[in-house]
Amino acid sequence: MADVTDGPLIVQSDKTLLLEVDHEQAEACRRAIAPFAELERAPEHVHTYRLTPLGLWNARAAGHDAEQVVDSLMTYSRYPVPHAMLVDVAETMARYGRLRLETHPAHGLVLHSTDRAVLEEVLRSKRVKPLVGARIDDDTVIVHPSERGNLKQSLVKLGWPAEDTAGYVDGEAHEITLRETDWTLRPYQREAVEGFWHGGSGVVVLPCGAGKTLVGAAAMSRAQSTTLILVTNTVAARQWRDELIRRTSLTEDEIGEYSGARKEIRPVTIATYQVMTTRRKGAYTHLELLEARDWGLIVYDEVHLLPAPIFRMTADLQARRRLGLTATLVREDGREDDVFTLIGPKRYDAPWREIENQGYIAPADCVEVRVTLSEGERLTYATAEADERYRLASCTETKTRVVQRLVERHAGQPLLVIGQYIDQLDELGERIGAPVIKGETTVRERQRLFEAFRTGEIETLVVSKVANFSIDLPEASVAIQVSGTFGSRQEEAQRLGRILRPKADGRTARFYSVVARDTVDQEYAQHRQRFLAEQGYAYRIADAEDVLYGEEPA
Repeated sequence: MADVTDGPLIVQSDKTLLLEVDHEQAEACRRAIAPFAELERAPEHVHTYRLTPLGLWNARAAGHDAEQVVDSLMTYSRYPVPHAMLVDVAETMARYGRLRLETHPAHGLVLHSTDRAVLEEVLRSKRVKPLVGARIDDDTVIVHPSERGNLKQSLVKLGWPAEDTAGYVDGEAHEITLRETDWTLRPYQREAVEGFWHGGSGVVVLPCGAGKTLVGAAAMSRAQSTTLILVTNTVAARQWRDELIRRTSLTEDEIGEYSGARKEIRPVTIATYQVMTTRRKGAYTHLELLEARDWGLIVYDEVHLLPAPIFRMTADLQARRRLGLTATLVREDGREDDVFTLIGPKRYDAPWREIENQGYIAPADCVEVRVTLSEGERLTYATAEADERYRLASCTETKTRVVQRLVERHAGQPLLVIGQYIDQLDELGERIGAPVIKGETTVRERQRLFEAFRTGEIETLVVSKVANFSIDLPEASVAIQVSGTFGSRQEEAQRLGRILRPKADGRTARFYSVVARDTVDQEYAQHRQRFLAEQGYAYRIADAEDVLYGEEPA
């Protein structure tokens, strides 16, 4: 009979790891496997992790070796770990580092191999050939500095990730210090900054509302150099500026905004992805202008959203320190490996529930309210073209009535109504007497409304997708979602994140998702909810009839 211990982990031959949450060793086990195993699902009792090549290479890049991984699995596993898996872990991790990007005293950037056969294999690849220069010796080939990122990308796709030891230029020096007077960095924020700084470049994953901006500010104070911060929109740019002025020694004159409205390049420049990816006559002129500056640090806010041209820019900036900030590395296009290759490995990750248990983000109650289309709406839906069905399901009149009722129920609480169809949002704004923030709303007006919401002058805001990302609404305690970007898990996480900042009175946040049953709306909702369910947020189902005519969902 096989040996059986009382460990909290079940290691399976399909590379899944099952962690029993209530086990006394669960926390120690989670910390041991977090550097190399990807958390897939975190419901109530058993969390599911998976071993992937990318996760194992990530761990190697962060300084962990196969011996540590094997030891962690064997220490905490309840049953004997499948031998084939242990062999596979060792062999997968051994692929990392056989190729190394180094700085050669005479030739500059080179690709060096400790395994000549691997170098021969990759040099024959059509992906790699155009990115390298002359062969110095049997084990070394010259690489043009501008191809450093592209080469790393190509090598990951070939299954031979390169260890990048070529280092960083310091960039132009600029003094930045934190002003920790009425506040102090939280322990997990300090750990995140240390993890990033020790590794040189990489990604910090923290829940919405957990203070990613402060991690960025602390990283800037470590770098002591000019910094380029890339953000999702102009409102986010101005919120970053305000936070930096409040939390650091930086003054307004030292911080520039590079957006559709302003074109300022200063020692710390905050630019929007949108303006960076604007093309003129086929050229990314703004991107080229900002690339020319001698930055010491590049910060990517909401790094999981990086548009393709920014990936290209990032491939050219490999000599600069790079910090990615995000609540989730989920990308619907599957380009997580590009984030790993071009920004750097995940340096710090904290599960949402762990930060909640520490009291730094609010607990949340998630409720899916299911509405039924009327007979007329069902017929229209059944005979509609496929690309029209989601709009029809999303904009049913019953949803509008449910929203009105929920707004009445939560009167007196700061509340957001969130959706993507502008005509629906305009109608909702009219029905509940709330201002609507959408794409055409000027930045000045958005800022005015957000400030009025923060101070309590306005209780309810109706917002389109413009409020999905990087918007600081610290006192929102209720969110009602009426439609989303199809099945986007990122968006669902960001929208819940709008209400997770801790409440002064300790209130639980409430997140409603209003969904039309028996339609594509319901299918998309289930897909959107996956990430949050994996983080441990369970959705209760409530019927629209109970909301409209009965008591509030318990």
